[in-house]
Amino acid sequence: MAVPKRKTSPSRRNMRRSHHALSASPFQDCPNCGELKAPHNLCNACGHYNGREIVAVEA
Repeated sequence: MAVPKRKTSPSRRNMRRSHHALSASPFQDCPNCGELKAPHNLCNACGHYNGREIVAVEA
């Protein structure tokens, strides 16, 4: 069974984890109302998705 011979230093451990950071998800403008929305998601402001109204939003 493979067992580490030496303790991994914090520096080496953190260098290994340097690519594990989360990136911020980009936002798009809603083509119907112009509000910012997450891509491939329903617009919270107007209730439209893919050019049609999915949820009726009361103003």
